[in-house]
Formats: sequence, C-alpha cells, structure tokens
Amino acid sequence: MEGIIIYGSRYGHASAYARMLSAQVGFPVVRCGKSVPLADAATVVYIGSLYAGGVVGLVRTFRRYTPRPGQRVFVVTVGISDPADETNVANICSSVRRQLPFWQDGKVRLFHLRGGIDYGRLSFIHKTMMWMLYRSLRKKEAGSLSQEDRLFMELYGCNVDFTDHAALAPLVCELWAGSAL
Repeated sequence: MEGIIIYGSRYGHASAYARMLSAQVGFPVVRCGKSVPLADAATVVYIGSLYAGGVVGLVRTFRRYTPRPGQRVFVVTVGISDPADETNVANICSSVRRQLPFWQDGKVRLFHLRGGIDYGRLSFIHKTMMWMLYRSLRKKEAGSLSQEDRLFMELYGCNVDFTDHAALAPLVCELWAGSAL
C-alpha cells in the first residue's frame, strides 16, 4: 500500500482535512479506532484534533507500532490555536512527543492546521472545560495574557471556523516529493 490517512476528530475539522488530503493524494481515509495495517503502508498520515493538550486517537493508533526503515510518518494537528505562533507550535510539538513512543527527530514530520469551534455542538464536558478556562483567564491581569489567551477570550462562546484547505499545500508537496504518487 502506498499510503494511508488516519484521522481522529470529534467535531469534524480533522475529518474534513483528511478527506480533502485524500482527494489530493489518493490515499484511503480511515477513522482512528479501526484496525489498520500501518506496517503495510509506505506513508502513514495521521490527522488529529487537539484537545486539552492531546491529539485525539494518536496514542491508541500508534500503540504497539514501530516505523519500519524507509516508512514515512506524518502527524497533522488540527486546533483553534494559530500555527504561525511559535509558542503554540512548541507546545503542540511537546505534546506530540509525549504521545508517540517512537518519537525521534526526523522520524515523524509534524504539520499544524487550524480548525474551528462551534459551542453549540460541544459536549457538556468540553463546554465546562472551556468555561473553566475562560473563567480563569478573566481573573488574570490583561497584561499577563498571551496573544492566544486574548484570542480565546474574544472568541469565547462564538462559532468560528479557521479551516483552510489551502493550508494542506506544504503537506501535499512533501508527500509528492517523497513518493511515487
């Protein structure tokens, strides 16, 4: 098998990116949790939503997995955090390193995309978590808030969608560069 795209999504943004990527590169798409023969794929792309410092389904998908020599592994995170912000990227990378047992620099390529949030669709637990974060940020002095904190405060309770399928272009280029697509 040339490649496979696996996704972990709760509210649809990672799923949308996975399907768009599949249309561009021709890899089949599988939801995380399904039995997938990762060892048979020359390229494994995992697209997962960020929640509370973790990537949905990442640990479960890669448990008991070791990349074989020459196999390419890509992890694509999807969240409301701005991937152009170096602090956000550093935090995301740190989280992914903790979740992947085979993490070694150079073995896993990371990409970060923006998704969105629809407060009306959030589960009770997620709404509660967001409310607790909002409440804790309101107690801080305005000068101590990061740019990301200020954006969160501004958008709290709003429905936003930062999905940008054109943001897949660097990943598609890298997939094409190292493959016989």
